[in-house]
Amino acid sequence: MRVLVKLGGTLLDSEESRTAIAGQLTRAFAANRETVVVHGGGKQMTRFLAERNVESQFVEGLRVTTPEVLDAVLKVFAGTVNHLLVASLVRAGTMAVGLSGIDACLAEAEQLRPELGSVGRPVRSNPAVLETLTAGGFLPVVACVAGDRQGNIYNVNADQMAVACASGYGAAKLLFLTDVDGVKGADGAVIPRLTLAESRQLIADGVATGGMQAKLNAAADALLGGVGEVVIAPGAATDVIARLLAGEAVGTRFVKG
Repeated sequence: MRVLVKLGGTLLDSEESRTAIAGQLTRAFAANRETVVVHGGGKQMTRFLAERNVESQFVEGLRVTTPEVLDAVLKVFAGTVNHLLVASLVRAGTMAVGLSGIDACLAEAEQLRPELGSVGRPVRSNPAVLETLTAGGFLPVVACVAGDRQGNIYNVNADQMAVACASGYGAAKLLFLTDVDGVKGADGAVIPRLTLAESRQLIADGVATGGMQAKLNAAADALLGGVGEVVIAPGAATDVIARLLAGEAVGTRFVKG
């Protein structure tokens, strides 16, 4: 069963958390060799830029990516964050391989809007490199950087990168592991199951905004792109990956209708 696990950057920001999630991924990969990881790193990026006196500017939740910021994207997402996670996985016993959407045109993108600079929108995914790696017993760990066939490089939202890779790879499950318990309704309680229509209503009613709105849209895109099941769940929960793969009701599960 093909599974894609998307990790939020918060889960990778400390060695303790990184070690814990690497242990879970190692156990999951031992049980299912068709597993792929995609990760973000927005918190680390903001800190990296602030240390260099570069102010982060956002438009509708997307980081404006100037040439200076794009250089940082490569250093942080495809560099430090990616390789620290790969090193933790290797220490846990998994032969992990770090890569980005640029490699072998894994994720091709186009510029989203000129005013955002080098922010890209994935338009297609070539899963061949993922299939080759997993068939060889390697765990692909993908940073949220994409490219195109003209050699341009784009900063891509990690949720959108996960959807592109999951759809291209034909994943049966897409797990978004975040720093929240799941999707919450107007009463503040986690909603265990959402249809596409219900998730759109949460956005229309102003209940789901910001990052959660982006995740709901990503979940919808994944289902419409052929992914069998999408779950948004708390990444810090004990053995959350194994529990989700076993079908336990953790977080919020999305269905078409």
